[in-house]
Amino acid sequence: MYEEMQIRNYSPRSIKSYIALVSTVSSHFGKSPEHISIAELKAYLFHKVETKNLSASGINQTISAFKILFKDVLGRDWDPVKIKRPKRPKQLPVVFSKEEISLILNRIRNRKHYCLIALTYASGLRLSEVISLKLGDIDSDRMQLKVRGGKGNKDRYTLLPKGLLEKLREYYRYYRPKTYLFEGQTAGTVYSPGSAQSVLKKSLRECGIKKQASFHTLRHSFATHLLEQGTNIRVIQELLGHRSLRTTSVYLHVSNLDPSQIKSPLDEL
Repeated sequence: MYEEMQIRNYSPRSIKSYIALVSTVSSHFGKSPEHISIAELKAYLFHKVETKNLSASGINQTISAFKILFKDVLGRDWDPVKIKRPKRPKQLPVVFSKEEISLILNRIRNRKHYCLIALTYASGLRLSEVISLKLGDIDSDRMQLKVRGGKGNKDRYTLLPKGLLEKLREYYRYYRPKTYLFEGQTAGTVYSPGSAQSVLKKSLRECGIKKQASFHTLRHSFATHLLEQGTNIRVIQELLGHRSLRTTSVYLHVSNLDPSQIKSPLDEL
């Protein structure tokens, strides 16, 4: 299964997650996953739905993992109708206001922490993307940032503000990272996702911001603020690396668009 997912260019994170889910089901039944029947898998998932021990996302991932195992690895028949996928609850993302972003950044004194949080917000990055950035991903001539192997292993370009570029240069001169833009305590190693989350949590506490926020909230805020500035939603979709416009459209529900600033088409006649 590991080799099959590698061949199909799944991200390392997805491979690890899918294999872990298959292993969990295997442990539940006390037998190898290839000996688990569709009926047993269905009963297991129904039980998880009823007890709410597994999220809708986890159930969907489990189904996808076993589909790869049964259909692509073992060559068994797969009938997706037999296991109905649950709908994910629609929850609006938590978003920082521009004032909160300014408050967070103004309180940070550590150069690395400042650049890590500022770049995540300024470029709309996922946590996994910002800690995976390499020095060569900064295109200062075109003022763009290359994001390699985002979700779905698709590269894209996103924004790089001029003001932040100078901060990044100061940071580089001070820390001299070797491989990754943001490195851990050992040179050449990736910065820990847990450490990055801790940096943000500490900043929120110091600023008195009580929102249930994570590093991904910076990405949500980037998209929402662009929309409020009048940026075309298709452009935002490309900057975020969303495959579907439907995913990006969630920000329409959280943005503070002012109808008084919008002209009616009649006014243009």
